[in-house]
Amino acid sequence: MIIFNGPGARKDRPVDDKWHEWKASIDTTRPSIARAYDVVLNGKDNFEVDRAFVAEIVKVVPEIYDVATYNREILGRGVRFMAGQGITQFIDLGSGLPTVENTHHVAQRANPESRVVYVDNDPMVLAHGRALLAEDDRTAVLTTDLRDPSAILADPAVRKLIDFDRPVGVMLVGILHHLHDDEDPRGIIERYMAAVPSGSYLFVTHFCDSSQDARDAEKKFLALLGTGRFRTPEEITAFFDGFELLDPGVVPLPLWRPDGPTPKDLTVGQRLMYGGLARKP
Repeated sequence: MIIFNGPGARKDRPVDDKWHEWKASIDTTRPSIARAYDVVLNGKDNFEVDRAFVAEIVKVVPEIYDVATYNREILGRGVRFMAGQGITQFIDLGSGLPTVENTHHVAQRANPESRVVYVDNDPMVLAHGRALLAEDDRTAVLTTDLRDPSAILADPAVRKLIDFDRPVGVMLVGILHHLHDDEDPRGIIERYMAAVPSGSYLFVTHFCDSSQDARDAEKKFLALLGTGRFRTPEEITAFFDGFELLDPGVVPLPLWRPDGPTPKDLTVGQRLMYGGLARKP
């Protein structure tokens, strides 16, 4: 059982014997991808270094908090779509810290038997995950680097929850831009998709080189976080090569199967991330 000692720590969370080990594993001197995303989602499990990083991004893209909301909203729409196609098992790679309307919330609302494996290399995600596991035996959380597909696909927790003879929703929502070109993000996608059968889905959202403001934001990400490769729409679309890309293709997040009307002219923030969903033939 676990407690947290960061800002907004929840005192009602349980404590286990490994708490001090977990605490020691948290690097509070450098911003974390998962914790920075928590900041822009107005979460409480982050540190001053994460909030300072986000403050620098706000100087370039004042809408960055809205961008996080757009990404959370498309996650819900994508999961609901896949659930509507009969998908009941999901692997959410680079999932970040659990928050409202996470993948398992959306999927299990559509089908209570849905199973979800979250993967993230931030130790805070594991801490949250232990609390999550205590209440949901159809959900698992791994603190493994998504760049090691072999380890993740062979993990006993994954094998317990995911039936690789049945279609799977493979999700890389807001994470591939943190992989540099020399880390072969396309090859990583191919390894995950090779492990799942026909009828599975690939779901990607990604920072896009869509304006000068986006390019300025990329410089901030690389300087302060060390990652953040803003790719062009064509580069993002190439991740789906070999799969059946669904309408409307790879587009700014608010334009992907919106629940309601969309603005005629998109702002810088609304064009900062693109996303798409494809089916494995």
